[in-house]
Amino acid sequence: MINTSGRRRRWAAAAAVVALGGVSLAACSSSGGGSASGQEPQTITFAYSNPSGNEHYYQDAAKAYEKLHPGVTITLQSLPAESYAQAITTRVEGGNAPDVFQAESGSGQTDSIQGFAKAGLLLPLTDPQLKQDLAPAGLAQFQYKGTIYAVSLGSSVNGIVYNDQAAKATGITLTASSTFSDIMQACATAKAKGKALFALAGAAPPNTGILALIIATSAVYGPDPGWDAQRTAGTVKFATTPSWTATLNSIVQMNKAGCYQPGAQSAGFDAITNSSSRGLVFGFFAPGGAAHDIYVASGGHVSLVVLPFPGLSGTTYASLSSDIAITGSAHTKSPKLVASFLGFLASPAGQKVLAADSGYFPVGTTNVSTLPAQYKPVASMITSQQTRNFPTVNWPNGKVYADLGSGVQGLLTGQQTTQQVLQQMDSDWDAP
Repeated sequence: MINTSGRRRRWAAAAAVVALGGVSLAACSSSGGGSASGQEPQTITFAYSNPSGNEHYYQDAAKAYEKLHPGVTITLQSLPAESYAQAITTRVEGGNAPDVFQAESGSGQTDSIQGFAKAGLLLPLTDPQLKQDLAPAGLAQFQYKGTIYAVSLGSSVNGIVYNDQAAKATGITLTASSTFSDIMQACATAKAKGKALFALAGAAPPNTGILALIIATSAVYGPDPGWDAQRTAGTVKFATTPSWTATLNSIVQMNKAGCYQPGAQSAGFDAITNSSSRGLVFGFFAPGGAAHDIYVASGGHVSLVVLPFPGLSGTTYASLSSDIAITGSAHTKSPKLVASFLGFLASPAGQKVLAADSGYFPVGTTNVSTLPAQYKPVASMITSQQTRNFPTVNWPNGKVYADLGSGVQGLLTGQQTTQQVLQQMDSDWDAP
């Protein structure tokens, strides 16, 4: 069976573009790595995931770099989102990796960089400027044993991608200050009008998994941002942490209250598409870049915002992540060129190009006025650092997240209990 854990971001974004794209209107700079050497091949390949088919920010970045370095050619390889994680992992582990490719930072996904680096499959990046450029995103997730192996696409908030205009027309108002009680009341209001507050692909682990982690951002990591480190040390466990129990129980509670569209427990991403395009739901759970993709796909007619999921008790935190990474193959015949290109992507100039049409924003952004429009509700949370990182960058393997996603599906169908799901995640974490 293909491991789908590494696809949660790309599948969520892919579904997002289709899902709400049809909603009715009612409803010059340093390269960072030095100049490329003419002694090595000046053509490199760059593979990346293309969720909606409309992305061109990587192309724009490649063209910008080529303009700064005449004679360099970057050949892009756009790969299907649905199979990207497995396809790129197979190529990297088989010794047939592109010179540069998109991956995940940290260690908790199928195509996470630390696993590749441990196996000696990635190009070490030694430019000292990278430490400064990546520090605001959390340098450790781009390193293995103190050496940098990747840079970041940029930053994004994972949360509720939300059609605020359509919701208000139905009598529902949610903001970044809303409480979990407000969510439950909004669910009741939507249900009474033949709609649902959220669309959920309950049979797609990447979607159920990201739902759980968006809730856990405030519930678990808000009061205890060092929880992952404690789990690594063995001083806490999923199954004995009350806030993890509360996180999964809240998903069950929302299911019973009709917060998701009918049949959510067996739904795939096509159900999100259908219910959203018919105006039957108002939001779904995904990286915030999906809001931008939908805006573009709709020709600028559908404007969505990103909201944090409220804390189950206490303060709400936004899930701020920079975990979409770009890395280089250890087997490239152009290591200086690859390092130079990656340095450019991490630089302020490169980040500006990447952010121009990706729905992400440059790592370390603190100026509210420069954030993409969809992040307006969470702008003050970003600038005040009322945020938490996406947990999987610290998780030891992809199976923990995969079993969280499939476990939530089991909760929705009644085939698993919260305790069973959490115990399985503990077993996965402790596996050799």
